[in-house]
Amino acid sequence: MEKQYKHFSMIRTFHLADWITLANALCGVGAVFSVMTWLQQGVAVHLLIACALLPLALVFDIADGHVARFRHAQSALGRELDSLADVISFGVAPAAIAYGMGMDGFWDRIALGYFVACGVSRLARYNVTAESLKGESGKVKYYEGTPIPTSLILVLVMAIAAWQGAIGPLLWLGSIEIGPGFLHPLVLMFALSGSLMISRTLHIPKP
Repeated sequence: MEKQYKHFSMIRTFHLADWITLANALCGVGAVFSVMTWLQQGVAVHLLIACALLPLALVFDIADGHVARFRHAQSALGRELDSLADVISFGVAPAAIAYGMGMDGFWDRIALGYFVACGVSRLARYNVTAESLKGESGKVKYYEGTPIPTSLILVLVMAIAAWQGAIGPLLWLGSIEIGPGFLHPLVLMFALSGSLMISRTLHIPKP
């Protein structure tokens, strides 16, 4: 009974912005489920649905911050929720879409794993260093490295490829056999994106 009470007590501490953040995470999970459905049924529209859910996740990602500031309800819980949701929607989900589209070779998996690891590392670093990066206004002045939602550029590329039927063996740029496995050159855009996210020298002004 006590554990159940604590569970409901935690839910009551959620603010409106936190529920919006959870909507962001659910969009990411929905995208992963859509990729699974594509792999099961082979109907390409599910890949397009997966890609479409991630811009919607960005809408929720932007909205939660505005709502939290408007209602003066910013909290450490909200910040952690935001990071976890972003990992799902802008890290794991884009990588899952890429894998589902055919970037599933040995070297592809390493590149996609690297991309997700960079996204996790970038968000963790931001949470730890946010206080030291604040200016006189009390707001963070810039991002170190590109924000993880920039992965939507990769999603756009994949959405166009899926729309044109460039999936699996027809994937743009083809594939290369290197040692123990295959590499699809298109996956290198994920490696580049991950590297930009963890860059310490690249400063992006924060709006």
